[in-house]
Amino acid sequence: MRAFSRRGLAFAAAATAGLVLAACSGGSSGAGSNTGDMAIGAPEGAAVTVVEYASVTCGVCAAWNRDVMPAFKAKYVDTNQVRFVFRELPTPPQDVAAAGFLLARCAPEGEYFNVVDRIMRAQTDWQAGTPPLTSLQQIAQGVGLNQEQFQQCVTDEAALTALNQRVDQARADGVTGTPTFMVNGEKVSDITLEGLSAAIDPLLAAQ
Repeated sequence: MRAFSRRGLAFAAAATAGLVLAACSGGSSGAGSNTGDMAIGAPEGAAVTVVEYASVTCGVCAAWNRDVMPAFKAKYVDTNQVRFVFRELPTPPQDVAAAGFLLARCAPEGEYFNVVDRIMRAQTDWQAGTPPLTSLQQIAQGVGLNQEQFQQCVTDEAALTALNQRVDQARADGVTGTPTFMVNGEKVSDITLEGLSAAIDPLLAAQ
């Protein structure tokens, strides 16, 4: 599990190869912006809600996204049995994580989870020497954002403020690292598909 630091989100301006971020917080005012929870699967009020607190710069989060999410999504989300909620917690390097989340929030409607997936998968490129900014710009282009729109997105003050508010709420909820999974509000330590199924299936059976 990777811990996150609220202090790292309080900078006034952090440069990443020319990318400037202001006092980090999310939910941009750009295209497709949304400051609330990002969710897929069953509608709000579903019998089972799974919440993942994660960061696009967290290696364990990326591994879960790659190795477990496809089967989890096929079993529970695509069948509308479970509401899956993704909550953003930027971890080091936090300027990169914050920029990634702001980009995902700016993406056209329906592209948020696709962008998050692509950023997590880009971690292997960063390890090979690709600058994160390059990856983010390529991902932005892939969802139809030009350079100006990308820059506006990741420097949006209102979006940055909203991200800070979501981080503060996570801290208030007692979340201290990523990834953290909750099933109907109860923390699940075993985040394999089998471990999550053990928490989810009895709740579905009790409906």
